[in-house]
Amino acid sequence: MAEQPYDPYIPQGGQPGQGGAPGNQRTAAIQQQIDDTVGIMRENINKVSERGTVLNDLQGKTENLANSAQGFRRGANKVRKNMWWKDMKMRMCIAFGIVILLVVIIVPVAVHFK
Repeated sequence: MAEQPYDPYIPQGGQPGQGGAPGNQRTAAIQQQIDDTVGIMRENINKVSERGTVLNDLQGKTENLANSAQGFRRGANKVRKNMWWKDMKMRMCIAFGIVILLVVIIVPVAVHFK
C-alpha cells in the first residue's frame, strides 16, 4: 500500500469523506480560541477608541485650564499693581501728614525763640 501525500484538509489517519471526529473537535477547539481572541481584540479596540475620546476631552479641559490660569495671572498682576499704588498713596499721605505736623510744631517754636 502506497503512502498518500500530506493534505492539511484531510484529518490525520483518515480518508476524505470519513468521519474524522477527533480532527473536527480539534478544529472546533482552535476555532473557539480564535473566536475568543477576536472578541478580546475587538474589546481592546473599543477600549482604545474610548481612551482616545477621553484623552481628547482631557486635552480640551487642559487647554481651558491653561487659558483660565493665564487670565488669573493677568488679573493677579493688575490687582498687585493697584494695591502697590494704593499703598504708595497711603505712604505719601502719611509722609505729608508728618511733614505738616513737624512744620506746625517747629515753626511756632522757631518763631518764639527769635
